[in-house]
Amino acid sequence: MNLRENISAILHYKPYERMPVVAFGYWSETVNKWAAEGHITKEEADLYNTRGDNGPGDVAIMKKLGFDYNWNHHAGASTDLFPHFEHKLIETRPDGSQVVRDGNGLITLVKPGIVSIPAEIGTTLTDRAVWESEYLPRLQYKAERVNVDYFKTLRDDSKRELPLGIFCGSLMGRMRDLLGVTQLSYLMADDFDLYVEIIDTMCGLCYECVKTMLDTGAKFDYGHFWEDICFKNGPLVIPSVFDEYVGPWYKKITTLLNQHGIDIVSLDCDGCIDSLIPTWIENGVNTMFPIEVGTWNASIAPWREKYGRELRGVGGMNKTVFARDYKAVDAEIERLRPLIELGGYIPCPDHRIAPDAKFENVQYYCEKMHNLKI
Repeated sequence: MNLRENISAILHYKPYERMPVVAFGYWSETVNKWAAEGHITKEEADLYNTRGDNGPGDVAIMKKLGFDYNWNHHAGASTDLFPHFEHKLIETRPDGSQVVRDGNGLITLVKPGIVSIPAEIGTTLTDRAVWESEYLPRLQYKAERVNVDYFKTLRDDSKRELPLGIFCGSLMGRMRDLLGVTQLSYLMADDFDLYVEIIDTMCGLCYECVKTMLDTGAKFDYGHFWEDICFKNGPLVIPSVFDEYVGPWYKKITTLLNQHGIDIVSLDCDGCIDSLIPTWIENGVNTMFPIEVGTWNASIAPWREKYGRELRGVGGMNKTVFARDYKAVDAEIERLRPLIELGGYIPCPDHRIAPDAKFENVQYYCEKMHNLKI
């Protein structure tokens, strides 16, 4: 069985030959550190930083570490603002921090030397008039959003050895990117009609793009959404509102996927996602990713107990052990063993590998996973 066949077998609860060793990339600071230490070349680090997941740099680094596959391996269309806003410097403050309007129209505070997500301090999307003049025209479906000729090259999958996903866009996570968390919350109270209109516009755009991609006859192994609509204490949206207004759009898109033979649908949402899982499961999303261990100890085990075998997962490997030693890595693999035995689950570092990771510890993890007997 090749890697593609093994992954499909696991997620369909069928016999498989070995557990794939799956990755989800690294921080830029991580690959830069590994290059400085001589584990990888500077060219490989630069290629990863410019080309990202599954690019030539990532492929070379995965080979040296021992990973088989990066789960972020999808083909998609442009489901974002089209075009984006021009990146604009609004103000430079005395402490060196900068107020910037990004491509989403979000106003952020970028502090020197800080590599985490910039602080959201405002948005261009302040009212309905701005929505209708600046955003709505940028969120219309156009033929140029989908490279039809490229997708036609994906019709023959007979020689494909790696699974390929179809990227279905973001039904609410991108809305958060346009408004920011604070304004997203206020808008629901201040102008609920506009709130729903933005949801329907962005979800409708995703649906049209997915339909066009599938209509080319391209073959895919799974569908994939990106959301990031939760944080460490729970969702950034009221679950009942999410269920009523976003849930039906998931159902519409997953039904379309199912009609084209795609029955595995994964979703990338960081944070504590427990309150939103019912909406996803009930509307055709059946594979949770990346299952962040985090401070809340997320695990597929209680979800499987609650939702049964319909819920699959990719992720849930506590990457913090990479900063420690082989003994810690061994203990983490043993913790994962009973979860793997549940079936329908593939371990993966629960998010991008951080700069404190020791290259040799990641290599050791990959080697042990390659030899894992279940």
